[in-house]
Amino acid sequence: MRLIIVSGRSGSGKSTALDVLEDNDFYCIDNLPALLLPQLAERTLLSAELLHPLVAVSIDARNMPNQLAQFPALLQTVRERNIDCQILYLDADDKTLLKRFSETRRRHPLTNDTRSLAEAIEDENTVLEPIASLADVSIDTSELNLYQLRDTIKLQLLERPEPTTAFLVESFGFKRGIPIDADLVFDVRCLPNPYWKPDLRPLSGLDQAIKDYLSGQHDAEEMYQDIYTYLSKWLPRIAASNRAYVTIAIGCTGGRHRSVYLAQRLSEALSAELNNVQVRHRDLKLEGQ
Repeated sequence: MRLIIVSGRSGSGKSTALDVLEDNDFYCIDNLPALLLPQLAERTLLSAELLHPLVAVSIDARNMPNQLAQFPALLQTVRERNIDCQILYLDADDKTLLKRFSETRRRHPLTNDTRSLAEAIEDENTVLEPIASLADVSIDTSELNLYQLRDTIKLQLLERPEPTTAFLVESFGFKRGIPIDADLVFDVRCLPNPYWKPDLRPLSGLDQAIKDYLSGQHDAEEMYQDIYTYLSKWLPRIAASNRAYVTIAIGCTGGRHRSVYLAQRLSEALSAELNNVQVRHRDLKLEGQ
């Protein structure tokens, strides 16, 4: 069993940390009462459904102060069970935390009629000291944006970077509608249509005769170059923003000739530059496929 305890002052990024851990197969519990930590660990160890359980819990200032004061003893009880237990403590400077609360307009858990936000942020240091002093990994999030924080947690706690983005290049026909999951849509209906060539009509953009026809069309070549140049430049930057999936949809009228030709050609070219590029022809129905 591996147990990660996430703590830190309010507004430091604990919710983001739990999201990262949940995305990496951890069972996550937010705002666990500290006194329940040993019971949670014990029950998880006894669970027959989890052979190698991964559990993450958030314990922070929303707990009662007297429970937080007992945290060192509670942690010792857990570790005596030979559980791989780590504490991740997140924090930021007072000015940054004050700004974050002002922007979100959320209530700080320690504010009341007699304690201001600034006082609550300062007092939280004292309340969480029993956890902060035992932290295995401490991260100052003052200068980190959301994506940088996610990457930092992965590298320091999980020892692996963000998974690579999956790119899907998809052909489609406008007469059946634009794919609902499309992030980028390119309309290629202005190109010469092989459908009006009786000998090419039964074929698809995967057939050599269609490839030869469209590659000989100036507009088709210019369209390919423009789309490829755009995707080659911007897809790596989109991936850098921690997108898990990106769908590039190429559409013609029926989704059989022009869009298939361009989607196939673009996916092959992009595969030489990017990891995990796939191609799909949504409306192409060939015998045997």
